[in-house]
Amino acid sequence: MARMTGRRALFAVPVLLVVTFGAFAIAAASPFDPVKAYAGTAGLTASQENLDQLRANLGVDQPLVSRWWQWLTHALSGDLGDSSVMRQPVTQVIGERLGWSVLLAAVAFVVAVLLGTALGVLAGRRTGGWCDRAISSLAYTLQAAPPFWLGLLAVWLFALKLGVLPAGGLTDTGSTEVTAGQVLSHLALPAAVLAASQLPWFVLYVRQGVADALDEDPVRGARARGLAPRTVLLGHALRSGMLPVLTLIGSRVPELITGALLVETVFSWPGIAAATVEAATAVDFPLLAALTALATVAVLLGNLIADLLYGLADPRVGFDG
Repeated sequence: MARMTGRRALFAVPVLLVVTFGAFAIAAASPFDPVKAYAGTAGLTASQENLDQLRANLGVDQPLVSRWWQWLTHALSGDLGDSSVMRQPVTQVIGERLGWSVLLAAVAFVVAVLLGTALGVLAGRRTGGWCDRAISSLAYTLQAAPPFWLGLLAVWLFALKLGVLPAGGLTDTGSTEVTAGQVLSHLALPAAVLAASQLPWFVLYVRQGVADALDEDPVRGARARGLAPRTVLLGHALRSGMLPVLTLIGSRVPELITGALLVETVFSWPGIAAATVEAATAVDFPLLAALTALATVAVLLGNLIADLLYGLADPRVGFDG
C-alpha cells in the first residue's frame, strides 16, 4: 500500500504541473479581460494609462509562462496569491467555502452508495422480475436527467408547492447565526439531488454484480449446502458483487465535483461553485489555478482510495498498480 501510494504521489506531480499550466493557458486564451472584470463599471471611463497600470499591478501584462511560474513558486511556499475578483487571498476564499462543498459532496456520496447498494441488491436478486424492472427504469430515468434539472424540479415540488424544505441558502432568511438545525434542513434538498444524480451508477453496477455472482459456482455451492437465501445473498453474492463498485467510487469523483458545482448554483449553497464561476468569467488566474489543482487532487485521491479498497477486498489483485 505504501509503495502504491508513493508511486501515485510521484505521478501526481507532473499531472498537477500540466493541469495548472493548462488552466493558465486556457484563461489567457479567454476573450474575457481580467482588468475590465476587476475594474467593473469604473473601467468604462478609465483612461488607457490607468488600465495599463492596473494590468501591471495584477501581473496580467507578463507572458503566460512567467505568470504560471511565478504562481507555482509562490504556491509551493503556501502562498496561492490574491483573488482579483474576490478581493481576498486565495487561501481565504477556498477556506471559507471548501468545507461546505465537502459536506454537501460527502453526504450525497454516502447516501448514493448506501441507497444504490440496497436498490441494486433488490434488483439483482431476481433479474427480470417486477422489482428489477421498476428499479432499473428509475435508474435509467435518473441517469438521463441533468443535475440542474433535478434541482429545479426539487425546488418547485418540495419548496414551492409543498413548502416542507427551504429552497436554498445555508440558513433561514434574516437569521444572524448558523445553527446545526438550519444547516441540516437547508442541506437536505441539495444533498438529495446530488445523491440522485450519482445513484443510477451504483444501482446498475451492484445489480449486475449481484446477478453475476448468484450464477457463480461458489454461490451455487452455498445454496446447495442449504444456507438461508438471505445469507447467500448478503454473505456471498453481495461481497462479490461489490468489487466493481469499489472501482466505480474513484471514477465517479469527477462527475461528483461537476454535479456539486451545478447543484450549489441552483440552491445558492455557499460552496466553491460561485467562486469557480467568477474565477472563470473574470479570468482570475490565481484562484482558477488553485481550484483546478484542488479538483485534480480530489480526482487522484478518489482513484487511489478506490484502488486501495479493491486491493484490500480482493487479495488476488494486490497493490502493484
